[in-house]
Amino acid sequence: MRSIERDAAYTEFVRARQTHLRRIAYAVCGDWHRADDLLQTALVKLYVAWPRLHRDGREEAYVRTIIVRANIDESRRPWRRERPGLDGPDRAAREPLPVEERSALFDALQGLPTMQRKVVLLRHWLGLSVAETAHELGIGEGTVKSHSSRGLAALQAVLASR
Repeated sequence: MRSIERDAAYTEFVRARQTHLRRIAYAVCGDWHRADDLLQTALVKLYVAWPRLHRDGREEAYVRTIIVRANIDESRRPWRRERPGLDGPDRAAREPLPVEERSALFDALQGLPTMQRKVVLLRHWLGLSVAETAHELGIGEGTVKSHSSRGLAALQAVLASR
């Protein structure tokens, strides 16, 4: 495949899937700005690997894996563990989310612990199998099942109380 055709195929994939992938990134990290950074990192890595992935049809799975792993890498960075010593500065006002992106389920999902949120997202929102979820997160299948069970129970409890 020539370079121009390859770039056109990549551009079309990104144009078609960008909104969906951004929502996945947000669901993984819980912050729109970090989600944009995660998606940008994933799309750069996808571009590099595009020739071999596009032939096999594994583009979206690759991007999901990169989003999850980039989020883990980012959370391990030293500056993420630092806390400001001053209580004085005011926090910026949170911008309201568009109506289509706001829901009780999504709020409840963000209240879950990180690993439960990732498992519930991959298993029940994206429809991955237990084995696929375990592979993408680098954990055992039993751990996926327990996080899924606990996460769903917590979501049900929160949503039932509303």
